[in-house]
Amino acid sequence: MAAVKSRDTGLEIIVRRLLHASGFRFRLHRKDLPGKPDIVLPKYRTVILVHGCFWHQHPECKYSSIPATRQDYWQAKLNRNVLRDQKNTLELTALGWKVFIIWECEIKDKMTFSEKIHQLLSLRH
Repeated sequence: MAAVKSRDTGLEIIVRRLLHASGFRFRLHRKDLPGKPDIVLPKYRTVILVHGCFWHQHPECKYSSIPATRQDYWQAKLNRNVLRDQKNTLELTALGWKVFIIWECEIKDKMTFSEKIHQLLSLRH
């Protein structure tokens, strides 16, 4: 699992390129915020979390199924990830940040991804 990247993933880079092309300026992985969010838009007091469906257990997503081997291990590990995500989201919200989650499957589905980006673009108005 050491080979699994936690930052600068392909999904993050896709989102960052689109944000930059749309005129957004952002910071990456700010250590002073809970969970070191993937993308931080300080001007809009918004953080963007780019979640892989498997690692963050996107509910009802075909990409979030538990592997057939070592199911106890995987269930415990992935549950810890979900609990950590919930804790970080609550802390960020309590600090006055808007939390925007983009899921892997939404990036793969161009129509859903387009809708998500429109929601982000509406931050500017």
